Amino acid sequence: MKEKVQKAIDLIRPSLQADGGDVELIDVSVDGIVKVKLTGACHGCPMSQMTLKMGIEKIIKTQVPDIKEVVAV
Repeated sequence: MKEKVQKAIDLIRPSLQADGGDVELIDVSVDGIVKVKLTGACHGCPMSQMTLKMGIEKIIKTQVPDIKEVVAV
């Protein structure tokens, strides 16, 4: 499942990098929780929670339906 999540992240990564940010996959738990680290311009950005939930989480859940939630660490 971790490989599927990484492929989903790779789909959204160019959009984040275009704005000077990035996302790094930290872990995928057996209960469907994905942990990511926002880096670059995304780290500390006031819109990072919206990017996380409406962008990254949405793409990952579309590509890997078993995922329940994406959280930043």
